[in-house]
Amino acid sequence: MYAIVEIAGQQFKVQKDQKVFVHRLDAEEGAKVDFDKVLLTEDKGKVNVGAPAIEGAKVSAKVERHLRGNTVIVFKKKRRKGYQKKNGHRQYLTEITITGIKG
Repeated sequence: MYAIVEIAGQQFKVQKDQKVFVHRLDAEEGAKVDFDKVLLTEDKGKVNVGAPAIEGAKVSAKVERHLRGNTVIVFKKKRRKGYQKKNGHRQYLTEITITGIKG
């Protein structure tokens, strides 16, 4: 069984016991969180599609830890102008483990 769920503005295809890195959530480490914006579920070949979300369906997860992602280098340059700018970015992430899919 899998589900497509929207978490923090992004869509993820999730299964039970899967670890997912999402944008930083406002939850303590070890807390249980529920996501009710489930767009699609599949169970043994039976697909249920929402319009846009499925009523009553939810995905449960446990917050494992908060962390920061790898550095992404942003380099801007305009040729023949002498303009160069180098910048880095590290995204704040939350690692969650999917504990159950209902719906």
